[in-house]
Amino acid sequence: MPTANSTSLTLLTLACCLVGCASLPEGSKRDPRDHVERFNRSMYKFNSALDHAVLRPVARGYVKVTPHPVRTGVSNFFSNLGYTKTIGNDLFQGQFRDFGSDVGRFAVNTTVGIGGVFDPATRFGLEKHDRDFGQTLGKWGLPTGTYLMLPLLGPSDVRDAFGLIPDRFMSIDGQISDPILQASLTVSDKVNGRANLLPFDHMVDSAYDPYGFVRNIWFQKRDHKVLVEGIPDDKLPDDKLPDDTLPDADDAGK
Repeated sequence: MPTANSTSLTLLTLACCLVGCASLPEGSKRDPRDHVERFNRSMYKFNSALDHAVLRPVARGYVKVTPHPVRTGVSNFFSNLGYTKTIGNDLFQGQFRDFGSDVGRFAVNTTVGIGGVFDPATRFGLEKHDRDFGQTLGKWGLPTGTYLMLPLLGPSDVRDAFGLIPDRFMSIDGQISDPILQASLTVSDKVNGRANLLPFDHMVDSAYDPYGFVRNIWFQKRDHKVLVEGIPDDKLPDDKLPDDTLPDADDAGK
Protein backbone atom coordinates (compact mmCIF):
# COMPACT_ATOMS: atom_id res chain seq x y z
CA MET A 1 0.00 0.00 0.00
CA PRO A 2 1.46 3.42 -0.90
CA THR A 3 2.38 5.66 2.01
CA ALA A 4 1.22 9.23 2.47
CA ASN A 5 4.72 10.44 1.59
CA SER A 6 4.85 8.43 -1.62
CA THR A 7 1.38 9.66 -2.60
CA SER A 8 2.38 13.27 -1.99
CA LEU A 9 5.56 12.71 -4.00
CA THR A 10 3.54 11.25 -6.87
CA LEU A 11 1.17 14.23 -6.90
CA LEU A 12 4.09 16.65 -6.80
CA THR A 13 5.80 14.82 -9.66
CA LEU A 14 2.65 14.92 -11.77
CA ALA A 15 2.24 18.64 -11.11
CA CYS A 16 5.86 19.34 -12.02
CA CYS A 17 5.54 17.34 -15.22
CA LEU A 18 2.68 19.59 -16.27
CA VAL A 19 4.62 22.80 -15.66
CA GLY A 20 5.86 24.27 -18.90
CA CYS A 21 3.52 22.09 -20.98
CA ALA A 22 0.54 24.42 -20.88
CA SER A 23 0.10 26.73 -23.84
CA LEU A 24 -2.00 29.85 -24.12
CA PRO A 25 -5.14 29.54 -26.26
CA GLU A 26 -4.85 31.19 -29.64
CA GLY A 27 -5.95 34.82 -29.50
CA SER A 28 -6.02 34.98 -25.71
CA LYS A 29 -4.77 38.15 -24.06
CA ARG A 30 -2.35 38.11 -21.18
CA ASP A 31 -3.66 39.56 -17.94
CA PRO A 32 -1.14 42.03 -16.45
CA ARG A 33 -1.84 40.61 -12.99
CA ASP A 34 -0.99 37.05 -14.07
CA HIS A 35 2.81 37.11 -14.31
CA VAL A 36 3.33 33.34 -14.20
CA GLU A 37 0.50 32.33 -16.49
CA ARG A 38 2.15 29.27 -17.99
CA PHE A 39 2.80 27.80 -14.56
CA ASN A 40 -0.72 28.73 -13.43
CA ARG A 41 -2.29 27.09 -16.48
CA SER A 42 -0.28 23.95 -15.79
CA MET A 43 -1.43 23.92 -12.18
CA TYR A 44 -5.03 24.59 -13.27
CA LYS A 45 -4.79 21.58 -15.58
CA PHE A 46 -3.46 19.49 -12.70
CA ASN A 47 -6.19 20.66 -10.32
CA SER A 48 -8.89 20.09 -12.94
CA ALA A 49 -7.70 16.55 -13.60
CA LEU A 50 -7.90 15.74 -9.88
CA ASP A 51 -11.27 17.46 -9.60
CA HIS A 52 -12.80 15.58 -12.53
CA ALA A 53 -11.35 12.27 -11.38
CA VAL A 54 -12.13 12.51 -7.67
CA LEU A 55 -13.76 15.58 -6.17
CA ARG A 56 -16.53 16.26 -8.70
CA PRO A 57 -17.80 12.63 -8.75
CA VAL A 58 -17.71 12.48 -4.95
CA ALA A 59 -19.59 15.79 -4.71
CA ARG A 60 -22.23 14.56 -7.17
CA GLY A 61 -22.64 11.35 -5.19
CA TYR A 62 -22.97 13.37 -1.99
CA VAL A 63 -25.74 15.47 -3.56
CA LYS A 64 -27.59 12.36 -4.77
CA VAL A 65 -27.65 10.57 -1.43
CA THR A 66 -27.98 13.57 0.93
CA PRO A 67 -31.29 15.43 1.29
CA HIS A 68 -31.17 19.17 0.66
CA PRO A 69 -32.04 20.14 4.29
CA VAL A 70 -29.16 18.00 5.54
CA ARG A 71 -26.73 19.60 3.09
CA THR A 72 -27.93 23.04 4.20
CA GLY A 73 -27.21 22.06 7.81
CA VAL A 74 -23.73 20.84 6.86
CA SER A 75 -23.00 24.11 5.03
CA ASN A 76 -24.26 26.08 8.04
CA PHE A 77 -22.03 24.03 10.35
CA PHE A 78 -18.85 24.69 8.37
CA SER A 79 -19.74 28.34 7.90
CA ASN A 80 -20.13 28.70 11.67
CA LEU A 81 -16.97 26.68 12.34
CA GLY A 82 -14.90 29.16 10.33
CA TYR A 83 -16.72 32.27 11.51
CA THR A 84 -14.09 33.10 14.14
CA LYS A 85 -11.89 34.06 11.17
CA THR A 86 -14.41 36.74 10.21
CA ILE A 87 -14.63 37.93 13.82
CA GLY A 88 -10.85 38.32 14.04
CA ASN A 89 -10.68 40.23 10.77
CA ASP A 90 -13.49 42.51 11.94
CA LEU A 91 -11.03 43.78 14.55
CA PHE A 92 -8.13 44.03 12.12
CA GLN A 93 -10.28 46.13 9.78
CA GLY A 94 -11.68 48.34 12.53
CA GLN A 95 -15.24 47.10 11.99
CA PHE A 96 -16.14 47.21 15.67
CA ARG A 97 -19.91 47.29 15.18
CA ASP A 98 -19.72 44.24 12.94
CA PHE A 99 -17.40 42.64 15.50
CA GLY A 100 -20.06 42.86 18.19
CA SER A 101 -22.74 41.65 15.80
CA ASP A 102 -20.60 38.75 14.59
CA VAL A 103 -19.70 37.64 18.11
CA GLY A 104 -23.44 37.58 18.86
CA ARG A 105 -24.14 35.71 15.62
CA PHE A 106 -21.53 33.08 16.40
CA ALA A 107 -22.79 32.65 19.97
CA VAL A 108 -26.43 32.31 18.90
CA ASN A 109 -25.76 29.83 16.11
CA THR A 110 -23.36 27.77 18.23
CA THR A 111 -25.86 27.45 21.10
CA VAL A 112 -29.42 27.87 19.84
CA GLY A 113 -28.38 26.68 16.38
CA ILE A 114 -26.88 23.46 17.82
CA GLY A 115 -23.27 23.89 16.81
CA GLY A 116 -24.16 26.01 13.79
CA VAL A 117 -26.29 23.38 12.03
CA PHE A 118 -29.16 25.87 12.08
CA ASP A 119 -29.00 29.61 11.48
CA PRO A 120 -31.36 31.34 13.95
CA ALA A 121 -29.04 34.38 14.06
CA THR A 122 -30.16 35.47 10.61
CA ARG A 123 -33.80 35.37 11.73
CA PHE A 124 -32.77 37.45 14.75
CA GLY A 125 -31.42 40.13 12.39
CA LEU A 126 -27.71 39.42 12.90
CA GLU A 127 -26.27 39.93 9.43
CA LYS A 128 -23.68 37.49 8.11
CA HIS A 129 -20.28 38.87 7.05
CA ASP A 130 -17.33 37.25 5.34
CA ARG A 131 -13.85 38.62 6.00
CA ASP A 132 -10.41 37.09 5.68
CA PHE A 133 -6.85 38.24 6.25
CA GLY A 134 -6.12 38.60 2.53
CA GLN A 135 -8.98 41.10 2.39
CA THR A 136 -7.59 42.79 5.51
CA LEU A 137 -4.19 43.21 3.86
CA GLY A 138 -5.95 44.73 0.85
CA LYS A 139 -7.79 47.16 3.12
CA TRP A 140 -4.41 48.11 4.57
CA GLY A 141 -3.19 48.95 1.06
CA LEU A 142 -0.95 45.95 0.39
CA PRO A 143 -0.84 45.11 -3.35
CA THR A 144 -2.02 41.70 -4.49
CA GLY A 145 1.17 40.49 -6.11
CA THR A 146 0.85 38.07 -8.99
CA TYR A 147 -2.14 35.79 -9.50
CA LEU A 148 -1.44 32.24 -8.36
CA MET A 149 -3.13 28.91 -9.00
CA LEU A 150 -2.31 26.95 -5.85
CA PRO A 151 -2.13 23.14 -5.96
CA LEU A 152 -5.39 21.65 -4.63
CA LEU A 153 -6.48 25.03 -3.18
CA GLY A 154 -7.25 26.79 -6.46
CA PRO A 155 -7.16 30.51 -7.38
CA SER A 156 -5.29 32.97 -5.18
CA ASP A 157 -2.60 35.63 -5.30
CA VAL A 158 0.52 36.29 -3.26
CA ARG A 159 -1.34 38.47 -0.76
CA ASP A 160 -4.19 36.02 -0.23
CA ALA A 161 -1.85 33.04 -0.07
CA PHE A 162 0.02 34.73 2.77
CA GLY A 163 -3.32 35.53 4.42
CA LEU A 164 -4.18 31.82 4.65
CA ILE A 165 -1.72 31.42 7.52
CA PRO A 166 -3.25 33.84 10.09
CA ASP A 167 -6.74 32.80 8.95
CA ARG A 168 -5.85 29.23 9.83
CA PHE A 169 -4.76 30.25 13.31
CA MET A 170 -7.99 32.20 13.80
CA SER A 171 -10.24 29.30 12.78
CA ILE A 172 -11.55 26.71 15.22
CA ASP A 173 -10.55 23.74 13.08
CA GLY A 174 -7.01 25.14 12.92
CA GLN A 175 -6.76 24.65 16.70
CA ILE A 176 -7.75 20.97 16.62
CA SER A 177 -4.76 18.82 17.52
CA ASP A 178 -6.24 15.44 16.60
CA PRO A 179 -4.97 14.79 13.04
CA ILE A 180 -7.75 12.32 12.21
CA LEU A 181 -10.50 14.70 13.30
CA GLN A 182 -8.83 17.60 11.53
CA ALA A 183 -8.44 15.60 8.32
CA SER A 184 -12.07 14.45 8.51
CA LEU A 185 -13.30 18.02 8.88
CA THR A 186 -11.07 19.22 6.03
CA VAL A 187 -12.27 16.51 3.62
CA SER A 188 -15.92 16.97 4.58
CA ASP A 189 -15.67 20.74 4.16
CA LYS A 190 -13.99 20.30 0.78
CA VAL A 191 -16.69 17.92 -0.49
CA ASN A 192 -19.48 20.16 0.82
CA GLY A 193 -17.91 23.24 -0.76
CA ARG A 194 -17.46 21.44 -4.07
CA ALA A 195 -21.10 20.31 -4.00
CA ASN A 196 -22.19 23.92 -3.59
CA LEU A 197 -20.25 24.82 -6.75
CA LEU A 198 -21.77 22.08 -8.93
CA PRO A 199 -24.43 24.43 -10.40
CA PHE A 200 -21.64 26.52 -11.93
CA ASP A 201 -19.78 23.65 -13.60
CA HIS A 202 -21.59 24.14 -16.89
CA MET A 203 -20.41 27.76 -17.05
CA VAL A 204 -16.77 26.74 -16.66
CA ASP A 205 -16.98 23.68 -18.90
CA SER A 206 -18.62 25.60 -21.74
CA ALA A 207 -16.17 28.53 -21.62
CA TYR A 208 -13.78 28.91 -24.57
CA ASP A 209 -10.92 29.32 -22.09
CA PRO A 210 -11.95 27.80 -18.74
CA TYR A 211 -8.74 28.95 -17.05
CA GLY A 212 -9.25 32.56 -18.15
CA PHE A 213 -12.94 32.40 -17.15
CA VAL A 214 -12.11 31.16 -13.63
CA ARG A 215 -9.35 33.75 -13.28
CA ASN A 216 -11.60 36.64 -14.32
CA ILE A 217 -14.41 35.55 -12.01
CA TRP A 218 -11.94 35.23 -9.13
CA PHE A 219 -10.59 38.73 -9.78
CA GLN A 220 -14.13 40.13 -9.77
CA LYS A 221 -14.99 38.42 -6.50
CA ARG A 222 -11.79 39.42 -4.73
CA ASP A 223 -11.88 43.03 -5.95
CA HIS A 224 -15.49 43.26 -4.80
CA LYS A 225 -14.62 41.78 -1.42
CA VAL A 226 -11.73 44.19 -0.82
CA LEU A 227 -13.39 47.34 -2.13
CA VAL A 228 -16.83 46.69 -0.65
CA GLU A 229 -17.65 45.72 2.93
CA GLY A 230 -17.48 42.08 4.03
CA ILE A 231 -20.67 40.87 2.40
CA PRO A 232 -20.73 37.13 1.66
CA ASP A 233 -20.15 36.37 -2.02
CA ASP A 234 -21.88 33.00 -2.21
CA LYS A 235 -22.75 33.49 -5.87
CA LEU A 236 -20.44 34.34 -8.72
CA PRO A 237 -20.59 38.08 -9.46
CA ASP A 238 -21.67 39.62 -12.72
CA ASP A 239 -22.81 36.36 -14.28
CA LYS A 240 -25.93 38.20 -15.48
CA LEU A 241 -28.16 35.30 -14.49
CA PRO A 242 -31.10 35.77 -12.14
CA ASP A 243 -31.20 33.37 -9.22
CA ASP A 244 -34.08 31.34 -10.60
CA THR A 245 -32.15 30.46 -13.79
CA LEU A 246 -29.26 28.88 -11.90
CA PRO A 247 -29.65 25.12 -11.47
CA ASP A 248 -29.98 23.69 -8.02
CA ALA A 249 -27.16 21.49 -6.74
CA ASP A 250 -29.58 18.55 -6.85
CA ASP A 251 -30.01 19.05 -10.60
CA ALA A 252 -26.30 19.58 -11.13
CA GLY A 253 -25.53 16.34 -9.31
CA LYS A 254 -27.62 14.27 -11.71
